[in-house]
This record gives sequence, structure tokens and C-alpha cells, in this order.
Amino acid sequence: MKVPTPSQTVGPFFGFALPFAGDSESGRTSDGAARLRIEGQLLDGAGEPVPDGLLEAWQGEQFVRCATDLEGVFHFTLSKPVPLPGPDGSTQAPHLNLNVFARGLLRHLVTRIYFPDEGVANASDWVLSQVEPGRRVTLIAQPDGGNLRFDVRLQGEGETVFFEL
Repeated sequence: MKVPTPSQTVGPFFGFALPFAGDSESGRTSDGAARLRIEGQLLDGAGEPVPDGLLEAWQGEQFVRCATDLEGVFHFTLSKPVPLPGPDGSTQAPHLNLNVFARGLLRHLVTRIYFPDEGVANASDWVLSQVEPGRRVTLIAQPDGGNLRFDVRLQGEGETVFFEL
């Protein structure tokens, strides 16, 4: 097994200082909204799990953080955010902002998680409408039993759409 160097990872070298008790659960709710669990896997360009990643999701007063396990799995428990005003005067679909930190990334990646039960709102969302129609699916969580599934693919086929800020 190769040992990663500091320039290849945020995991083993800095990850010890970032997690905190209950960091994957938001104590806040959006207007009394029901709590939901989002589970996923962080995958590299070859489809292999990234075991030393860190993901942060937030919107409004909610903030959650989860380190990936050896299989690249992460999870968050929070409530669905409320719609926000868009930059053009429209309303944005409910979504979570997501930061991805992982080995080989010199800067974190930024994306969004949209919700599958918001078809009308998603169709008119200003940001989502800027994404090629065939790639929008990479930004929408999928139902998975009573939870939601959102995998993050860093490269390759089905690569998650990331935004430049």
C-alpha cells in the first residue's frame, strides 16, 4: 500500500482536526421540515472509492460535514432547505451546497445537491438551467428506500458537475 504525501491528500494529514461530534447531523431545521438522510460514495476517475475525503454540505443555517470511510461512503442528516431567491429575480429550487476535499485536489470542489421531488422547481432553477441537460442528473439526489442517494464522481463517465467560483 502506498502512503500518500501531504500534497496528495487532506485526509490522514489534516482530517484529524476537522471532524467534531455529531458533525454529519444538522441540529437545525428549515421551517419545521422533516429530517432526511443523504448517503453517497466519493469515487475517483477509475470508479474506485476515495477513503480519505471530506464533504461539507450547507444551506441557510444548516451545516454538516462527513469524512469518507474506507469504501468512500459518507452520509448527512438534515432537513430539505427552503427555496431561495435567484440572481435573476426567480426562485432557486431547494438545494444544498457541497464542498468536496480529497487527495489529489489542490483546491476543494464545489457542487450542489438538488432533490428528486422538486421536478418543477428544478426545471426552472437558474443554476441548474446553465448545465447541459444530459449532465443535470449528476446534481440530483436519487431516492433510495427512505433516504436519498448522492454519489460524487471526481472524473470520468458520469462525472459530477462542479462549479468554478
